[in-house]
Amino acid sequence: MAASESGIPVSLSDRELQIIDLVAAGLTNQEIATKLEISKRTVDNHISNILTKTKTDNRVALVRWALQWGKVCLNDVNCCSLPNYSDSTVTE
Repeated sequence: MAASESGIPVSLSDRELQIIDLVAAGLTNQEIATKLEISKRTVDNHISNILTKTKTDNRVALVRWALQWGKVCLNDVNCCSLPNYSDSTVTE
């Protein structure tokens, strides 16, 4: 659970997180609707709810919030990758 700018925890649904990821990828609301096979109005409502929950004013601020709280990964920024232990030799 991430926090808003005020530090209060924010609870987002899986669908809302999916939409944030698509917004961060640069898709328009219509493109998101097509990709998720839902109406544009539904996407509009999701984004409005997300902006309210995260206390952000627009898509740019939302993407900044999502990067800050580790909700999206863009161009290998903010990405968490696990170490590849198969390449290392373990000695006891």
